[in-house]
Amino acid sequence: MTESIDFELGINTFLETSPDPVTGKRISHSERIRNGIEEIVVADQVGLDVFGIGEHQRFDFASEAPAVILAAAAALTKRIRLTSAVTVLSSDDPVRVYQSFSTLDSISNGRAEIMVGRGSFVDSFPLFGYSLNDYDELFEEHLELLLKIRASEKVTWRGGHRPAIHNLGVYPRTVQDPLPVWIGSGGRPESAIRAGMLGLPIVFAIIGGNPERFAPLVELYKQAAASAGHDVSKLKIATHSHGFVGETTELAVELHRPYTVVQMNELGRVLGWPPYSAASYDDARKMNGALYVGDPEYVAEKILLVRKKLGTNRFFLHLNIGTLPHREVLRAIEMFGTRVAPIVRKEIAKENKQTTV
Repeated sequence: MTESIDFELGINTFLETSPDPVTGKRISHSERIRNGIEEIVVADQVGLDVFGIGEHQRFDFASEAPAVILAAAAALTKRIRLTSAVTVLSSDDPVRVYQSFSTLDSISNGRAEIMVGRGSFVDSFPLFGYSLNDYDELFEEHLELLLKIRASEKVTWRGGHRPAIHNLGVYPRTVQDPLPVWIGSGGRPESAIRAGMLGLPIVFAIIGGNPERFAPLVELYKQAAASAGHDVSKLKIATHSHGFVGETTELAVELHRPYTVVQMNELGRVLGWPPYSAASYDDARKMNGALYVGDPEYVAEKILLVRKKLGTNRFFLHLNIGTLPHREVLRAIEMFGTRVAPIVRKEIAKENKQTTV
């Protein structure tokens, strides 16, 4: 990894296969997966810190098995950390989740992470035989078991939904001790409080509005951690937002906006969001908006602003939305690593030097 300056830069993707806004054609799942692996390789080569793949059990995504794709990339990379973003833990088996990511941790020699959450969609529940009536209970129970497995080779556990485990070993064990487990949150206070009580790092998905509105959630998280006896200074907080990097802001917008409008309206039809327009897009990419689109200097400035407002340690750029041309995505990743990251790191290093004088 790059030299630590208490702030990490990464990329997230859901491996979308939504239709092209001009031709209407969709990329195949197999091609999108192969493209995703190449994106991770390039992100590693340009010095980014982390790459995440989110799980969606839907036709318009190719990210149903993130750990498998990350494992393929692990064998081709050297430094970059590899994480789910998120694993839908409510509808998955915690034993298999741990085994998949402990295997990834071995392949990558200690670069695996898990980001767990309940996900944006509920398709996984009927697919894997879970009831939506147990939505909250399943997440709490499965998280409890996952953390118990992480903490001990032999596990004894009983819950209300999954068969009990009586003094059984779970293998392989991880290279890292402990394996990092993050909580992914879309902004529910309960998620922030839970993560704080457990002392787990948290990622806030900020895809609309002013990112500063998450400041109260950050405080809730810290207060919950402090009340549970955790060292607040050691907490890790990340944000995740959509964006794109171009040589100029005009070129970035021209390329990225049509794909974003199509994708957001596809998602909106499923999730009940209001219509998303070019005007919505232009408003969101202002300095106080949640869309990080522009030239390297502008994107860097927005990242530094959200870090200042929320006190974050990590930033995820959800760079590939819809089926943006693969070559353009690779170029944007390259610019994010070679032009945005140096600006951010230099500014933070300067701040750190000033505070230690």
